[in-house]
Formats: sequence, structure tokens, C-alpha cells
Amino acid sequence: MACADVDMDIDENEGTPGRPPREPPMVRQYQALEVLPDKKGPLHDLLQKKPAVLGSLQMVSGLLSVGVGIVFAVTQEMQESLINLFRLSHLTGALFIIAGVVSNLIFKYPELLPVSLMVNLGCIIVAVVSACLITVDLALWRTEQDKHLRMEVLELCVLALEVLLSTILCIWFSKETRAKSTSS
Repeated sequence: MACADVDMDIDENEGTPGRPPREPPMVRQYQALEVLPDKKGPLHDLLQKKPAVLGSLQMVSGLLSVGVGIVFAVTQEMQESLINLFRLSHLTGALFIIAGVVSNLIFKYPELLPVSLMVNLGCIIVAVVSACLITVDLALWRTEQDKHLRMEVLELCVLALEVLLSTILCIWFSKETRAKSTSS
């Protein structure tokens, strides 16, 4: 096997013929002459409040309502309660899932703001009517079906949460639409 004793280190001081010696790199700094304000995108103030989080909560509570409705549909006769007769859990659950999806899409599509406001207002109306029917159902309930009574109370609590979420979103959306209409 061949072996060579050659120095492989590069000597900085040793210049190669035809090349000038290396100069130290020049450091350039950028300094702005004036500060420009950040451009605010559409619905900037609203998006700082994170309506997508509340929209996601709406979707989850809607899924819970649909689940409670499925339990009622499987375990009860159709005429035993108003919640089962009118399929209130399914109706409110589906509406709140739709409202949550639309509230989440506002970030990407700001033109959906009035649609989301109307959907949330409709959800509030349907939820209040459903809560009234559930209250009537609770007032006429027989004590031998205690487990179903507890499920209806759970559905009533979920409806209260859904109304609270939609009310907060409606307030935020209406403020934003008013601010948008006054600036135009």
C-alpha cells in the first residue's frame, strides 16, 4: 500500500498564483428609514377574539346533542317525550354543528360574517324553543323513568351552553358588521 507524507492544510497566507489574497467579508446592515404601520387584514379585531375556538365548541356541543338524541331515539318510544317526538336533540345538534363550521370558516372567508351571524341567530331561536319544549316535558314527567329525566336535564344544560356560545358570537359579529358598515 502506498503512503505519502503531504501537508493537506490550506495556508491562508500562501497565495496561489493568479488569485488575489482573500479580503475579510464585508458586513452590511439594513436600517429602515421610516416605520410603516402593519396593515390590518379584514376582520382583524374580530379574529383577535378567536371566534374559531367558540365555533369549535359549538361543533362539539352539537355532536353531544346528536349523541343524546340517538340515546333517546333508541331507548324511548316516540310518544313518551317531546324531545323524542320532535327530535329536538338531532335538530339542535345539526344546527350547532353547521354554525360551528361557518364560524370556523370566517378566518379564511371573511365574507361569511353575515351568514354566520344569521345562522347563530337562528340557532339561538331554535335552542330557546327546544328548551321550552324540554321544560314542558320535564314538568309532565313520570318518576318511574328517572334515567331519561336526567338525560333531558343534560340536554337542557347543553342547550344553555350552546345558547351562550351563539350569543357571544352574535355580539362579536354584530359589532364587527356595524364597524364595517360605518367605515365603508
